[in-house]
Amino acid sequence: MEGFAAALVVSFAVVFVAELGDKSQLMAMTFATRYRAGTVLAGITIATALVHLVSVGVGVGLGAALPTGWISLAAGVAFLGFAAWTLRGDSLTEDEKSKAQRGGRSALWAVGGAFFLAELGDKTMLATITLATQHGWFGTWIGSTVGMVAADALAILVGRWLGRSLPERAIRYGAAALFLLFGAWLIVEGWTRVA
Repeated sequence: MEGFAAALVVSFAVVFVAELGDKSQLMAMTFATRYRAGTVLAGITIATALVHLVSVGVGVGLGAALPTGWISLAAGVAFLGFAAWTLRGDSLTEDEKSKAQRGGRSALWAVGGAFFLAELGDKTMLATITLATQHGWFGTWIGSTVGMVAADALAILVGRWLGRSLPERAIRYGAAALFLLFGAWLIVEGWTRVA
């Protein structure tokens, strides 16, 4: 159970932080202005669970195929990249804004489909793949899914208030600093295994 708990906590923390200020939060706020919050959260949860299930599958496959020292080094470098990505910031394109504002036949499918497509190749997906190479798949899957849904729920419930109270720059810098910390730790850990 120790491995599961560690995977759950680490994955939750990393993905929650990665999601702060991400375009998914902007999409969640936009959808929440049009649909009920419960419907938006359900769509986000379904899409996130599917994307992160694929992510942990890829991560576990890579973890089984490659030596752990090199995986830690690659994961550390990836997290440094996530830090830079976070500092760069994220915003919705006009196409993503229009998808979030127009509804389809079902709000649940509109939200779920938009989130599924938006998360493919996003930093939270890549972070989940990276974490799954190091930790158990089930804890990583649950932790990363709950972390993302929690961050997007926060955007729905208090996003406007936080946007006025906390500067976006402070959130972005804090998230980038945490990615740098995780990246440095993984590089040191990988280097000790390789050397």
